[in-house]
Amino acid sequence: MRLAVTGSIATDHLMTFPGRFADSLVADKLSQVSLSFLVDDLQVRRGGVAANIAFGLGRLGLRPALVAAVGADFADYRSWLERHGVDTGSVHVSELHQTARFVCTTDADNNQIASFYAGAMAEARDIELEPVARRLGGLDLVVIGPNDPQAMLRHTQECRQRGLAFAADPSQQLARMGGPEIRQLIEGAAYLFTNEYEAALIEQKTGWDGDDLLARVGVRVTTLGPKGARAQSAGEPEVAVACAPEERLTDPTGVGDGFRAGFLAAVAWGLDLQRCLQVGSMLATYVIETVGTQEYTFTPPAFLGRLGDAYGPQAAAEVGERLVPAA
Repeated sequence: MRLAVTGSIATDHLMTFPGRFADSLVADKLSQVSLSFLVDDLQVRRGGVAANIAFGLGRLGLRPALVAAVGADFADYRSWLERHGVDTGSVHVSELHQTARFVCTTDADNNQIASFYAGAMAEARDIELEPVARRLGGLDLVVIGPNDPQAMLRHTQECRQRGLAFAADPSQQLARMGGPEIRQLIEGAAYLFTNEYEAALIEQKTGWDGDDLLARVGVRVTTLGPKGARAQSAGEPEVAVACAPEERLTDPTGVGDGFRAGFLAAVAWGLDLQRCLQVGSMLATYVIETVGTQEYTFTPPAFLGRLGDAYGPQAAAEVGERLVPAA
């Protein structure tokens, strides 16, 4: 299956301040804040929704094409992704801006001061999908993840014009988009991915209820946090699965991206919705057990063993026929 994953690529710079921000704030001087905090720790992590999803697909033996905009500082990140099965041949490199960056400092009370630099991500709106399809000999599915809003709308419109199947994953951009824009992103999607809150926000902003959405998308996939995930299709019984048991809870960042990667890998393997949800949930569990969105590792036997423990031997057998070692 020829998959293209569009959306954000970013690096996260995460720092820890051992004190409390509140101790450095002067109540009657908040309009003139000028502060510097000496931090104890700095973690630089690879991130961005599109890169996270593509990485997960690569770990499961697929070779997705990553379609996004980055800066000239992307070289090391590109090498990392290529080593882990991701095709970066359609990544646009900006001549003006650096790769998007999230910078966050957390204090002893878990309060955070953060900034997000969009940088090269703004140039994603200039990317056309047709050259990607031509290079790959066609596209079977395009994932449209959170990105520059104009890029998301352009990719969706192009998919409709060219008859390309697409999966809508608006997630973080729902807060800044209005109902008409969200409708454009969703209408005609083969898959719609959200969590529970995002699902409710879509219905509120678009004015479409659950039935309206099922009439407009092929499969509505909703992650339910610790309650698992469900998939809904018009005229079909709902399919739901529980979370795969975790060995430890370390960091939830990127769990949704891992779920999407596992789900889409199972779609590419031709498995039914129940198996797609199960593979997605299993990969999400690996993410939550590690710090960093692309730091998890596994061997096919280990993955299949845990999948079988969680969902039964038949699930492991069906996935095992298709899962191949990652590069």
